[in-house]
Amino acid sequence: MSFLTCLIRRRAKPLIFRYREFSSNAPNSDNRTSAKIEKLLIANRGEIACRIIRTAKRLGIRTVAVYSDADERSLHVKLADEAVRIGPPPARLSYLLAPSIIQAAAGTGAQAIHPGYGFLSESAEFAQLCEDEGLTFIGPPASAIRDMGDKSASKRIMGAAGVPLVPGYHGDEQDIDFMKIEADKIGYPILIKPTHGGGGKGMRIVQSPKDFVDSFIGAQREAAASFGINTILLEKYITKPRHIEVQIFGDKHGNVIHLNERDCSVQRRHQKIIEEAPAPNVSNDFRSHLGQAAVSAAKAVSYHSAGTVEFIFDTVSGEFYFMEMNTRLQVEHPVTEMIVGQDLVEWQIRIANGEPLPVSQSQVPLSGHAFEARIYAENVPKGFLPATGILHHYHPVQASPEVRVETGVEQGDTVSMHYDPMIAKLVVWGEDRRGALIKMKDCLSKFQVAGLPTNIDFLLKLANHGAFENGEVETHFIELHKDDLFINPDDQLSTQQAYNAAVHGASIAVACIFERESKVTRESSPGTASVWYSNPPFRVNHFAKRTMELEWEDESSKGGPKLAPIHVTYLPKGKYLIETGGSSFPDLELNVVQLGDHDFRVEHGGISMNVSIAVYQKDQMEHIHIWHGSCHHHFKRRNRLDLADSDESQHRPAAAAESSSHPPGTVVAPMAGLVVKVLVKDGAKVSDGQPILVLEAMKMEHVVKATSSGHISSLRVTAGQQVSDGTILFNLKGDE
Repeated sequence: MSFLTCLIRRRAKPLIFRYREFSSNAPNSDNRTSAKIEKLLIANRGEIACRIIRTAKRLGIRTVAVYSDADERSLHVKLADEAVRIGPPPARLSYLLAPSIIQAAAGTGAQAIHPGYGFLSESAEFAQLCEDEGLTFIGPPASAIRDMGDKSASKRIMGAAGVPLVPGYHGDEQDIDFMKIEADKIGYPILIKPTHGGGGKGMRIVQSPKDFVDSFIGAQREAAASFGINTILLEKYITKPRHIEVQIFGDKHGNVIHLNERDCSVQRRHQKIIEEAPAPNVSNDFRSHLGQAAVSAAKAVSYHSAGTVEFIFDTVSGEFYFMEMNTRLQVEHPVTEMIVGQDLVEWQIRIANGEPLPVSQSQVPLSGHAFEARIYAENVPKGFLPATGILHHYHPVQASPEVRVETGVEQGDTVSMHYDPMIAKLVVWGEDRRGALIKMKDCLSKFQVAGLPTNIDFLLKLANHGAFENGEVETHFIELHKDDLFINPDDQLSTQQAYNAAVHGASIAVACIFERESKVTRESSPGTASVWYSNPPFRVNHFAKRTMELEWEDESSKGGPKLAPIHVTYLPKGKYLIETGGSSFPDLELNVVQLGDHDFRVEHGGISMNVSIAVYQKDQMEHIHIWHGSCHHHFKRRNRLDLADSDESQHRPAAAAESSSHPPGTVVAPMAGLVVKVLVKDGAKVSDGQPILVLEAMKMEHVVKATSSGHISSLRVTAGQQVSDGTILFNLKGDE
């Protein structure tokens, strides 16, 4: 059995769903076929490129990867049969450069191009170019991409097809004064949205007229950077919405079906982070009407291949409205695969070959429940800003028929500022929502990433929240429940509990590190090691003792990192006595057994548990991560020697190595990125909260604002300059 078949196949009761074979006997087949695809170029990177390659290999199709200089050693390049360099790291000079991709296909003899998602996947011009060059574009016709890619045009088409629409302005006029008048007509709050693209890029929620102009200009600028088109539409902002979308599929014979719906309401920065299928707490009647509306939308543009029709569901009125149609495979397509037992990439390839859909609407199953959690490199306490860096430790959970890990990285890879910061997608299936949720929680607690900040701990908090467990989701979920999801630094009880948990984790981590050191010493010089370095080390009239002082900092910290001094006494028979001081921290007697390079079994008080640790050097600090139970903690320890970084220095400019202790008024970059605009001059007088400059990373803009009133001093950056996380941008001097 192939790897991907094993991943998607599941034991649903009472049926077992497998991939359904395509057949010329499928409904409405007229037995038309085209030349079969034997060699496929994937015009993408990362996890989606790897995902497509796996299916292609299962079907016996040879694959060609394309890559930028930043991706030369990436996983998708290694998996493909052939790989072609297409340019430098910036996407506009590589993955968005259609002529280079066409040339790569021609040079390798590829017959077809799969665009994945993002980049050129929703470019009608690229789809048409493929057709003009005699290449099969694995996706919908260029006309459908063009109609649906322009969100204003798509809403006019959907309205004519009888699909319900949100009130708004979808016209061609883009004059800012005209648009402001239209916004007044619609009524605030309104949603400013680019007419092309997706992923939340360029989207702005505007609460009042005074914020309209800045938001409109910012949305245009971000849209132009992401999609090359800066036209905007306006919509009434639904205050209590759910984001529910329907997976549709059409073939070249006029058949269109839907494969049930997905709920993608839990979002941050207008981007989804947890998706599930089917949507919770909806009736079968609602599900049927939603699916019919999606099929009507697809038929209105003569659609074939995979597509997703997105709806906004007003939880107050109970009405749903067409939002947009994504004319490509969605990031979250695996949750649909899990509940219908089908490989949607295979469907795309076979439909591109001219084969009809393998099932009719009445034959589409709905088996169990599935979740997808997107694991990102990002700094959650900093407002989910994207993060960059090296994956010093990367141990995803084990895949199974009910657990998938879709990833495009390996341990040692670098998450670059040039592309989306998603590390992996964790996909789980269960016989019902409760069973699937239990599985997702367990997998998140065991998913190990170290070397850069991630959202894994936050995802686990989301999954454990009572409202989420009950399926009470909406797009404002994180904002609505922020008091539960984020620790308030001013809440002494919560911060103390968090610190106590961290000290407990530090105690276990230090014991594991000392046990590993002892094992290395024993194995490196068996029978010859000095008794002073045995386990336990020999001492005259007392047990050997050591102290390790760790620094701990997380979202609950206020005023810098907190120190956790760990005092360890070596006891006989491989045991350790841990003392941390204070009545809040009782002494621990731990028995530690090393199972592997990073894995241990630790026993305390008659209870043992699995523990994993990761240790690496970064920024002249030793970083220590520990995973135990459902907890993960990250500590730092100052090196006793001033060691040069072995792997970070080549990726980090000298400016980023500046001391983290800056004088008052110093403003540093909150993330690595490109300075796209500087809004003031050096010496300018500014007010508290005034925008000073705009940073862009992973095609998302972040406005750096003045932290207080005063004068700008020592402005160090200019537009077009690349900066690293922590680079000094400017100083702010108070009014004298």
